Amino acid sequence: MPTITLAPSGKALDYAPGASLLEILLDNDVVVDNPCNGKGTCGKCRVKLHAGQEFPVTETEERLLSPKDREAGIRLACLIEPAEDVTVEVVHKERKHEVLTTGLMPEFEFAPETEKRTVVVHRPTLDDQTPFEDQICEQLGVEAVALDVLAEAALVPGEWTAVLHGGQVVRLEEGDTTDSLYGVAIDIGTTTVVCELVNMVTGELLSNASQINAQKVFGLDVLTRITYELEHPDCGVANLQKAMVKSINGMIDEICQDTGVPRTSIYEIAVGANCTMMHMLLGVDARCIGKAPFAPAFARAKDLPAASIGIDVAPGARLYCLPHVSAYIGADIVAGAYVCELEKEPGNVLFIDIGTNGEIVLASHGKLLSCSCAAGPALEGMNISAGMRAAEGAIEEVEITEEGNKFKIIGEAEPAGLCGSGILAVMRELLKTGIVRKNGAFAKTEKFADDDYRSRVIVEGDDGKRAFLLTEEPERMLVTQSDVRQVQLAKGAILSGFVALLNKAGITMDDLEKVVIAGQFGAHLTPNSITGTGILPQEVEDRIIYAGNTSKTGAYMALMSGAVKRDMERLAHEMDYMELGATENYERLFSDCLIFPEYK
Repeated sequence: MPTITLAPSGKALDYAPGASLLEILLDNDVVVDNPCNGKGTCGKCRVKLHAGQEFPVTETEERLLSPKDREAGIRLACLIEPAEDVTVEVVHKERKHEVLTTGLMPEFEFAPETEKRTVVVHRPTLDDQTPFEDQICEQLGVEAVALDVLAEAALVPGEWTAVLHGGQVVRLEEGDTTDSLYGVAIDIGTTTVVCELVNMVTGELLSNASQINAQKVFGLDVLTRITYELEHPDCGVANLQKAMVKSINGMIDEICQDTGVPRTSIYEIAVGANCTMMHMLLGVDARCIGKAPFAPAFARAKDLPAASIGIDVAPGARLYCLPHVSAYIGADIVAGAYVCELEKEPGNVLFIDIGTNGEIVLASHGKLLSCSCAAGPALEGMNISAGMRAAEGAIEEVEITEEGNKFKIIGEAEPAGLCGSGILAVMRELLKTGIVRKNGAFAKTEKFADDDYRSRVIVEGDDGKRAFLLTEEPERMLVTQSDVRQVQLAKGAILSGFVALLNKAGITMDDLEKVVIAGQFGAHLTPNSITGTGILPQEVEDRIIYAGNTSKTGAYMALMSGAVKRDMERLAHEMDYMELGATENYERLFSDCLIFPEYK
C-alpha cells in the first residue's frame, strides 16, 4: 500500500489509491484549508510537494497558482490524485483567530427552567412504608421520577438534591449540591463557535472558549457543506454532526479546566445558530435547505437530552436549541431581534447581521419584517485571491496614500492576507482614490499622469487583467478584478435587501432612527467602510450602532429564563419573512444596487 509522508513531522499515512490528496488528508484528520470542499475553485488547499510521485499541472492550477508558487512545488490538494509514495507539506498553517464573544445585554429576570431543590428521604418502617419515589414526589410536587433517574441515584435515606428541568426530575444527587448549578451558552456560526460557562445560580459569566467552526474541512459556507451532504449520502450528515459535537466537547473541556467546574455540574446547554448549523448539530439532513423551495426540516425550538447527540456533561442535562423563522432567518437572528428589543422600538430600526448571508430585520413600530440576501462568501475571505479569516496576519484596515499603503494587521504580524473587514477597507480606498470606478472596473493607467502614484499601483494580474498592488513584501499580494466583482455582488445583495424591506414597509432612509449591526464580521467594520463601499447608504452612517454577538447573548438569556424561551418562540412565529427572489422587479433593484458610490 502506498504512503503519504507529511513534512516536516515525518508522519506516514497509508492509503488506497482512488481519492484526491485532499480527501486522504481529511480522512486522516489532517487540517487543510478547504473553503470550496474540493471543487477546485478557491485555490486555498495548498500543499508543497517534496518528493515522490510527480503530477502534471492542471489548467485550474495554472490559473489559481502563480508561476512562483508552481516553481516552488506548490499544488492544490483537491486536484492531485496520488497512486504512489509521496511526501507533502500543508502550506497554510492554523493561525490564532479573533472571535467575538461579547454583545449587548438587556435587563431581564432570572428564572431558569433548570433548578435544584433539596429533599429528605426517610427510611421506611413497618408503620410507614412510603417508597422513596413517593417521598420525593410529595416534597417536590411532581407526579413521578423517571426509572433511569431512580436507578442511577441508588437512593439511601438522607438529604438529596433534585435537579429539575421544566418541572421534571432529571437527576438526583446525594447531599446538598444546590450551590453547584452550571450551564453553557453556545453560538454556532458558519465560521466561528463560542461557548460560555454560566453560573445558573447567580447568572455570572465565568469563562468562554471559541474556535473556528470545525466543519470548515467540509467547506467554508453553508451551501458547500450542504453539497457535502448531497455528495456523501451515506456519511455526510453524521460527519458534520460529529465534527461539531467533538469541538463543543473540546470547548467545554477548556472552560471547565479554566474554572475548575466539573463537566458533570453542567445541567443545561442553550444554542443559538443559523438554521443550517442547527440541522447539522442535531444530525438532521439539511439538503432541503439548499434547494427550492428552501423549506427546513424543522424551525421550532428543540429541547432534548444533551447526551442524545453526544455532548458530554451531567447525566440528564438538557439541550435547548432556539427557534427559527425560516431556512435563512435562523435562531441567531431571532436571538438578535430579541436581545435588541426590536419589538419594543417605537419607531423604525434596521437590524443586520452581515456574513455569507446578510440577514436583515426591519422593525417598524413594533412589527418585524425580515429577509435574507445571499451575500456570498467573499466577505468571509473565500473567493478573494488573498482572502483569509480574521486570524493573525490578516489585514483588517487599509489606507492608500501617495507614500504607500498603510495597514492595520491582526497580531501585528507580517501581512498574510485580507480578512473581511480588510477587503471592505481596501475596496473603500480603491473607490475613494479613483483606482476603481463606480461600475466596479479598474481605471486605465493612461488616465493618470506618469508621476501619479496610481499609475504605479495598477498592475497586470496573473489573469492578464488590471489589478491593484496591495503589497510587494514579504510577498506580492494583489486585489484583482475578480475580487472587486465578488465584493460588488455582496454589496448589491445586502443593499437590495435593505431597500426591499424599506419599500415593503413604505418608509424611506430618512425614517430610520438607527441601524444595528450584529455578528462576528459586522463588529470589525467601521461605519465609513460600510457606507464607503455602498453596502449601506451614506445617509445612515451617523445612525449605525454595534450590538456584538447577539446570538450568544440570546442563548445566555434563554439559559437563564424560561420566560425568555417562550418569548423567543412567540417572536419567531410572529416575525414576517419576505423572499427577495419573489419580490416584484427585484432583478432591477439588485442591478441598481451593484453600483458603487462615487467620490468627488
